[in-house]
Amino acid sequence: MTKPAKHVFICGQNRGPGHPRGSCSQSGAPAVWEEFAFEFQQRNLNGQFALTNTGCLGPCNGPHVLVYPEGVMYAKVSKGDVKTIIEEHLLGDTPVARLQLPAEIWG
Repeated sequence: MTKPAKHVFICGQNRGPGHPRGSCSQSGAPAVWEEFAFEFQQRNLNGQFALTNTGCLGPCNGPHVLVYPEGVMYAKVSKGDVKTIIEEHLLGDTPVARLQLPAEIWG
């Protein structure tokens, strides 16, 4: 296996209804994960990029997606944002500014 150019982590934390910190899973993370996995397969990106489902990534206003090696954290990502992240950030090397966590939270 060759080293991937970028690694995408998707928070799948599930903290049960009513938890004060919330939960990426209950905010739509499963749909975001499925869309990334589908797009990776359709575009033959597996191997070029890595995709990992994780537990909590820190901030709790998800779903969160973290891209390394840049360390770019996206917040409140929807299924509809996945193609934009793939096209602009993964393939185009330009992080999607409108989806990034504010610098005072992740910066």
